[in-house]
Amino acid sequence: MRIIAFTKYDREAASTRQRFLQYGPALAAAGIALDHRPLLSSAYVRSLATHEGFSRVEIARRYAARLSDLLAPRRPGDIFWVHAELFPFLPSAVERLVFRPGAPVVYDWDDAVFVPYQEHRRALVRGVLGRKFEHVLGKAAAVTCGNAYLRDYCARFCERSMIVPTVVDTDVYRPAERGEGPLTLGWIGSPSTWVNVRPLLPTLARFCHEHGARFRAIGAGKVAAGDASEGLELADWAEATEVSEVQRFDIGIMPLIDGPFQRGKSGYKLIQYMACGLPTIASPIGVNRQIVTHGETGLIASSADQWTEALTGLAGDAALRRQMGQAGRARAVESYSLASQAPRLVDLFRSVAGSG
Repeated sequence: MRIIAFTKYDREAASTRQRFLQYGPALAAAGIALDHRPLLSSAYVRSLATHEGFSRVEIARRYAARLSDLLAPRRPGDIFWVHAELFPFLPSAVERLVFRPGAPVVYDWDDAVFVPYQEHRRALVRGVLGRKFEHVLGKAAAVTCGNAYLRDYCARFCERSMIVPTVVDTDVYRPAERGEGPLTLGWIGSPSTWVNVRPLLPTLARFCHEHGARFRAIGAGKVAAGDASEGLELADWAEATEVSEVQRFDIGIMPLIDGPFQRGKSGYKLIQYMACGLPTIASPIGVNRQIVTHGETGLIASSADQWTEALTGLAGDAALRRQMGQAGRARAVESYSLASQAPRLVDLFRSVAGSG
């Protein structure tokens, strides 16, 4: 059996690594080959962080290459595994080219990709693309969804929509001894998600000032360069240092704005923190409520006062940080690890192929 994985980005995107590529060895062990076909390169992903722009000619070339790929002959038994959508900002008529007799299609969603179309400022985009996914999900053999919010949307059109959380390899993401230094609040993300942190910066700055702490943000890119804030340290993301950066934190945070797109986030950074044995503080938005057990694996905070209370409580109690970190680690291993989810995907693909 062969799975052709049509992802939006190459491996520098977390969604590609965590929801597709890391399953490669487990699929191979089950006799399933994973053939990865990204639409946009890692250079494009890096351009999002640097705001340097990317060649529209190259983007058009990549779209044309994907179209040619879709129209090429396939082997019997191939399964198409599509991340979100094949052609961003193209209508469903083009998307439907993926459907072939005898070639099941499984979609994977880890974000509320329908929201930007439905809420686009241009009426033409809303009119043409607002219902794009209704016309393709109904033809899918299955949809794997990062959380219940996404599952509930997809299940309106595809009965076989199931939750597969974004996970980490807990043999790689492990607790580590912290070196000397001030208490470190940590956040890891991307330029597009930094908008969720910005409203909290005054609260974090006051906390850092009063407690001699620092706030280390990984991956925010140039969009955060103008956000001067006491204690704020900005660092570039790199795959080689991703785990070691998280291991440097004492507390991992995931603030979110309450919006329809944010409600579809899959909580990946919380899983990273918990797997490394860190206590977490998160906004009560979307899947965060399911991942963080308040008072056990971390704390839930809405207002600035609640964030201050949560930060202060954890900062002053190293034993509580260890206790919550250990509980979070156990929960990550049990429910949010590669080992816990890989067998479910293997079973799904075998079933979809008719061999389960």
